[in-house]
Amino acid sequence: MRLSPSARLRKLLEDREHNPLIVVGAHNALFAKLAEMAGFKAVYVSGACTSLERYGLPDIGLITATEMVENVRCITAATKLPVIADAETGYGNAINVMRTVREYIRAGVAALHIEDQVQPKRCGHLKGKMLISIEEMVGKIKAAKRVIKEEDDNIILVARTDARNAVGGGLEEVIKRLKAYVAAGADVVCSDVLLSKEEIRRVVKEVKAPVAYHPTGLSPRLSIEECKKLGVVSVVFPITPLQVEAVAVWNFYQELIKKGTQAQIEIEEKIKEHPLGTLVKLFEVGGLSKFLEYEKEYLPKEEVMLKYEKSFGLMPEEEKTEKNKNKY
Repeated sequence: MRLSPSARLRKLLEDREHNPLIVVGAHNALFAKLAEMAGFKAVYVSGACTSLERYGLPDIGLITATEMVENVRCITAATKLPVIADAETGYGNAINVMRTVREYIRAGVAALHIEDQVQPKRCGHLKGKMLISIEEMVGKIKAAKRVIKEEDDNIILVARTDARNAVGGGLEEVIKRLKAYVAAGADVVCSDVLLSKEEIRRVVKEVKAPVAYHPTGLSPRLSIEECKKLGVVSVVFPITPLQVEAVAVWNFYQELIKKGTQAQIEIEEKIKEHPLGTLVKLFEVGGLSKFLEYEKEYLPKEEVMLKYEKSFGLMPEEEKTEKNKNKY
C-alpha cells in the first residue's frame, strides 16, 4: 500500500541511522519540482520566502493564513515529496490555530510548524521579537494536536521557540519552553538563533525529543556530519534557494540594462548544456512530454495530426525523431 506523504515523512524522521534528513526550501511549485528532480526527500515552505517571493513583503507578519495556504496548495499539487509548511504563530490564538491546522492539512501538508512569538511575528533572526507565555503556546499545541487526530494522525507538528534572542529570552528559556512543548504533544521541536554547537548539543540532550535545525541568519553553518553527531533529526535550508534565485535574476537584469539583447545571447550560450538550459528543457520540468503523450492518447487522432503536421515550433528531443513523427 502506498504511504501518504505524512506517513513517509514520519518514517524518514524516525530513521535515526540515516538522519539528519536534509530538507530544502521550495517557495513555489517550480522549486518543489526541481527539488524532487534533484533527489531531495522533503521540501519546506517558508513564510518568509512566501511573503517576499509572492507579495514582495518582508517577513514581519504581513501575510495571512489564506495567502500562505494558497501557496502551500500549489506546491503540494506539484510534487510527490512530503511538504513541511511554516504556519507562523497559527495566525491567532489556540482557536485560530485549530482552523489554521485544518486548512494546512487539507492543503496537503505532511508537517507544519507553529512558533511562540507575539503576533504579528517576524523573522526569527531579526531584532524586536516578543514571546507569548508558555501556557498560551501549550494551549496552541494541544489545540493543533486535537485537529491532527481528527484529520490525519500521521501529520507531524513541529513547535518552534524564538526565545533565544527575544525579549526576556535566553538559552535556559529555550530549553524550558521546548520541554513544555514536547510534553504538550509536539512531535519535533526547534529553536531559532542557536549560536553554537554547544547550544545545539544542550538542546538535544536536555529536551530529549527530535530537534530540527536550520543554519541560517545568526546560526552557525554546521556541516551535515556535525549535525548528525549532535543528534539533530533534520537540517532545513529554508531561505538559500530564494537568495540564489534573487541574486541570479538581479545580475541578469543589470546585464540586460547594459547590453540589451546581447545579455540574453550570452546567458543562453552559457547555459545551453545545462539540464534546464533551453526553453523546452524548462518546460520539461512541468512535464511537457507527458502532456504531449496525453494528447495522443485522449484527443482525436485527426486533431493531433493536424496540430503537428500543419505547424512548426520547438518540441522535446524525443519528438523530433522520425519514429515519433510517424505516430501521428
